[in-house]
Amino acid sequence: MSGIGLVVVGLLLCFVGLRSIHLALLASGFALGWLVAEGLGATVTVAAIIALCAAALTWVLARLVFRAGLFVVGAVAGGVIGAKLFGLLEGGHGNPVLAVLFVVAIAAVTGLAAQRYRETAAVAACAFGGAGLALSGVARIWPSALGFLRVPHTTAEAIVSAAAWIALGALGWSVQRRLLRTRGKTSKAVAA
Repeated sequence: MSGIGLVVVGLLLCFVGLRSIHLALLASGFALGWLVAEGLGATVTVAAIIALCAAALTWVLARLVFRAGLFVVGAVAGGVIGAKLFGLLEGGHGNPVLAVLFVVAIAAVTGLAAQRYRETAAVAACAFGGAGLALSGVARIWPSALGFLRVPHTTAEAIVSAAAWIALGALGWSVQRRLLRTRGKTSKAVAA
């Protein structure tokens, strides 16, 4: 999987994640699988296989547990956020057990927030999860210049990477909120 594929999946999740719950599930599952596999040192091929399996498993899990679907979407997107945060904070020298615990904790909190606050939290989770994946893809495309977007090695790189992530995530959140408002107005106009 090239960096371009990661950028595409990340941008889809970031900007139109909740427009389609299926897209949000598949993209979040893919992103979570990719970032965790990559964080544990997997090769590109192994990371791609794990990411595809995670996407399929996420979709099946949400379909089986439809009532908890928003929790699952939030938890998986939260896992992506946790993986990105862990990558920013640990700088490439992290413990795999600590990584898994950190990602699961962030995923659980984000899933609960999505279940409690519904669309608002789920949109934020998709936007910031997608932004993290997109930036990791950009870092794969230009590793010599932008590799720090994936794993920063200095404090300055971590600050720039976090700022880029927050800016792209906020832009994605804003776009998704506008899309959902437009969809709501269209639904009301059709019903009238």
